[in-house]
Amino acid sequence: MTELDYRKSSYSDDAAECVEIATNIPATVAIRDSKRPTGPSLRLLSTTWTTFQTALREGAL
Repeated sequence: MTELDYRKSSYSDDAAECVEIATNIPATVAIRDSKRPTGPSLRLLSTTWTTFQTALREGAL
């Protein structure tokens, strides 16, 4: 399996809560806490991630 390539959210900074996502595996988005890089990650279908982002932008959540 290909290794996940995480990147930090543009809304994160070094002193606050940080979220990292990996989108380098087709149809998968992995999300983790950057302060716990060896901890668990949440993995979603890319379509689910897109639906979540749309709902946030539209104020549905």
